[in-house]
Amino acid sequence: MDNNKGYFLGKNAVVTGAASGVGLALCEELLSQGAGKVVLADINEENLRTHEKRLKNQYPGQVKGIRCDVTKENEVQQMIAGAVEFMDGRFDLLINNAGLGLAGMFAPTGASKTLIEKLNMHVLTNEDWEKAFAINFYGALYGCRAAIKVMVPQGGGQVVNIISGIAWSPMAYQSMYAATKAALNMLTLTLRYEYWDEGIKFNSATPGTTLTAIWGDIGAPEGAQTAEESARKVLKGAAENQRLILGDKGDEEGAPHCFDPAIQDGLDSYFINVARVRRGGKLVI
Repeated sequence: MDNNKGYFLGKNAVVTGAASGVGLALCEELLSQGAGKVVLADINEENLRTHEKRLKNQYPGQVKGIRCDVTKENEVQQMIAGAVEFMDGRFDLLINNAGLGLAGMFAPTGASKTLIEKLNMHVLTNEDWEKAFAINFYGALYGCRAAIKVMVPQGGGQVVNIISGIAWSPMAYQSMYAATKAALNMLTLTLRYEYWDEGIKFNSATPGTTLTAIWGDIGAPEGAQTAEESARKVLKGAAENQRLILGDKGDEEGAPHCFDPAIQDGLDSYFINVARVRRGGKLVI
């Protein structure tokens, strides 16, 4: 159901990481809400072609899949150029969704054996950190840069960067994931004001705890919402031009309090407990 008063009607959009999970749900929701043309971008060629074919049958002339490795700026630029051509020159919305949920030990600890055996973690290397920033931060940065190049001359547009509640929730053994998403959040909010007068809207969006492959073999925590629910919340926030779009109740509760010095003791207690439970081999949030 369109709950956004026709905001996306006729708009052309690109979604990265679009061959599965929240990215695919975003594409399907945009099309169901009357979007004009939607480009699915993803590195997974097999999934991309499967869903491109399916959605083309459902929405003839409105869908195009483009394989893209977002860690390579030239591929992002080529993908955006191809999308703009498919869209007949009008590019209204970019959702930088491509990313990975990452975990690992910053350095060895006494709990290393348990974390390795029960949670399949390893000690993070510089190469791990570089790869994490390449996909979770630079991939979106490259997308923003390419979109701005098109959106400024046409008089505006919108960019939604998918972050995570971990940007303000320092979960132990996810230092790399937290750092990349916190960096992306600040980049997004800075660009929001840098390009406000150019008519480009920038929004940070968390999908909330969602049932996707990002959880791997461990499985999503109890109470996780569906990708479709996440997509609807993200798009509602985008339609309302929310500065920070919060995908579920946990993010809504966590965001206002994350840096509040008045509740430092409570925050410490909560996150120390998360760390201890994880050291015992159970992934909790």
